[in-house]
Amino acid sequence: MAESAASPLAAGRSGRRAVRSKREVAEKEEEETAALGRRSVELSRFYQGKIETVPKVPVRSLADFSLWYTPGVAAVSRTIEADRDQSFELTGRWNTIAIVTDGSRVLGLGDIGPEAALPVMEGKALLFKYLGGVDAVPVPIRVKSPDQFMATVEAIAPAFGGINLEDIASPKCFGILEELTQRLAVPVWHDDQLGTAAATVAGLLNALELTHRSIREVRTVLLGAGAANLVTARLLLTLGHDPRRLTLVDQRGILQAERSDVDELMLRNPWKYRLALQTNGGGRAGDLADAVREADVLLAASTPKPDTIRPEHIRAMAPGPIVFALANPVPEIWPDVARDSGAAIVATGRSDFPNQVNNSLVFPAVFRGVLDARARAIPDEIVLAAARELARGAAKKGLTPHHLLPTMEESDVFPEVAAAVGDAAVRLGIARRTLTHEEFLARATERMGRSARLVRALHRAHLTPPMPRGSPRPRSPR
Repeated sequence: MAESAASPLAAGRSGRRAVRSKREVAEKEEEETAALGRRSVELSRFYQGKIETVPKVPVRSLADFSLWYTPGVAAVSRTIEADRDQSFELTGRWNTIAIVTDGSRVLGLGDIGPEAALPVMEGKALLFKYLGGVDAVPVPIRVKSPDQFMATVEAIAPAFGGINLEDIASPKCFGILEELTQRLAVPVWHDDQLGTAAATVAGLLNALELTHRSIREVRTVLLGAGAANLVTARLLLTLGHDPRRLTLVDQRGILQAERSDVDELMLRNPWKYRLALQTNGGGRAGDLADAVREADVLLAASTPKPDTIRPEHIRAMAPGPIVFALANPVPEIWPDVARDSGAAIVATGRSDFPNQVNNSLVFPAVFRGVLDARARAIPDEIVLAAARELARGAAKKGLTPHHLLPTMEESDVFPEVAAAVGDAAVRLGIARRTLTHEEFLARATERMGRSARLVRALHRAHLTPPMPRGSPRPRSPR
């Protein structure tokens, strides 16, 4: 007997159920995100900030202040006056960085100003200390031009062993980083460019390994042509990606040499212009739908909105595609929706989903390494050294579609990344301090582990107030 075909009505009902299911998933994720935000405001009001300054020297009596301050401190100042590099030996400069922002592009929130950027910078400082053992000072500044920004950073640089630029709008962030790298004798890093790109490359290397693909052969689409993806594209090309199979898409469509605004880009955004010529859209023109056709990889760092990437985009890709939806605080597509649409591997920038591809996995270890090496700069070779070591760290623990990169709890990986960074600085001739790999690793292990022990000790001693009851509790990745 012939099999009966499903009725069109039944198929329609099934389709509506699927649509309703995706809508319900999206609504649930959006409500959980909103609830986490409400809880964060509540806790921020309770703790009144995330970090504080704690003395690191013993104070047994008031007499000790004659050593730590006047009159004893005058001899320390005279020593540094005679040799400025002694500031790295006799003060905390060797382990202290500034986190500098003008608040012009914060997370997915946009231009919210320096005061509103401060909570993010405090969170960054917390991660620097807890994960990297690095003392970081949030410095949101109100400036009107890139020149004012650079002059301000140059003026405060004598207090710091490194500068972390943060949440600066594109394209001015590129020129600021390049110029400050030339002006300053301490390493300068823009985390939205270099940190996000390094984490993306590390995750992609392992995703390619899992899906048996080669970086030299895949077709890759980068959605968003801002700070993160322009550097990601540059690093991919350095690793051997074929520029003819690399497509960048921005708000005006595929970035290619014949686009109507390409002459304007030459003046307004030369970094984007160079990639337009180098890749020529990967041989394509049009919009995202044209770009993703038969693509193996989609790396999105664009609009924080769950329907920026739609199911039909993923279904148009090559079988078993790799999809990174890295916008924060909300990804371009919810992970469950991406997987249901055929994605073999999905990553986001959030810690409450599997496969967090986030600069928090990179910047603490990179700065640990460059500070221990007293490096003068952070070129792309160091960025790639960190990316490769981060990827290796996850591979040692076992790669799965839900474990592309170490989580922040897999803390044993980060000293290895720091040591790889120190090694690279020595190899490149930009390290003031030359140590062996074993010495870099030992220093990083001790300093990074000390911070976690300190946090636990403060908690046990009730010097850190216990977190007040409330909901929601942050969920583990699913």
